[in-house]
Amino acid sequence: MPAPAPVPTAPAQRRAQWPAPAAVLELLKPITWFPPIWAFGCGIVASGAALSEVWPRALLGLVLAGPLVCGMSQAVNDWFDRHVDAVNEPQRPIPSGRLPGRWGLWIAIAWTLLSLGVGWALGPWGFAATAVGVALAWAYSAPPLRLKRDGWLGNAACALCYETLPWITAAAVLSGGAPDPRVVLVALLYGAGAHGIMTLNDFKSVEGDLRFGIRSLPVQLGPDRAARLACVVMAVPQAVVVGLLIAWGAPFAAAAIGASLAAQGACMARMLRDPRGLAPWYNATGISLYVLGMMASAVALRGGAP
Repeated sequence: MPAPAPVPTAPAQRRAQWPAPAAVLELLKPITWFPPIWAFGCGIVASGAALSEVWPRALLGLVLAGPLVCGMSQAVNDWFDRHVDAVNEPQRPIPSGRLPGRWGLWIAIAWTLLSLGVGWALGPWGFAATAVGVALAWAYSAPPLRLKRDGWLGNAACALCYETLPWITAAAVLSGGAPDPRVVLVALLYGAGAHGIMTLNDFKSVEGDLRFGIRSLPVQLGPDRAARLACVVMAVPQAVVVGLLIAWGAPFAAAAIGASLAAQGACMARMLRDPRGLAPWYNATGISLYVLGMMASAVALRGGAP
């Protein structure tokens, strides 16, 4: 008769409740860190600061924008969306059980506190921006506000956090004061355009959104109308940036962004034939052109130029 299996000791049972590091990393979604890191990089360039003199603050800001604040927002969203993810993405760490118990919530809280601490180290501008970003991240996902229940408000909050806020923060932190109004205006315009990017991201979760009453724009308007709206919302702010750069004496940057916008238009025309099927393709093509235009604008505005 085989010997009975040994009963796990209490320490072994406790260890089994700790999540695997890979599951924690997946919760923080590293693939989503790129947009705020890129926007912060645009702010670094637009600030005109000599990187050799400010690189420690610049590096700390990049970590804050991506792995910390953006990672925190993903953890918050996954915790409060765990019932929706059970339908849309059951393989995610929380609905799959790879993050047991309330670990998703504890990680979201810990990353929030860590983000605020790093923001404090970047001075008043850095802390204020971090506090705004943290507040919007929780308001987006958590009751009672849960801004994501409405596609207009939720996408606006995301666009502000992903594009406008990191750009303005970097320009302020590295220049040591309030950023140039032109930098703020361009950052706001690219943030407005990012509202359309967020709409395209919602196509992947239409079924779960319908089931749980999340009124994303594809749910409210239908896929075709939502896709057309997203294209207009992405294109118009870039056209305004082109006009502003011409008025500010930066014709080469304006021409580069205009060419990028024309190429995006061709990609949009293809995407509109099958919005749900081709939205991921557009995210890999048209959005790449969009963010290159952001950097071209930042270079044109560097240090108060032109």
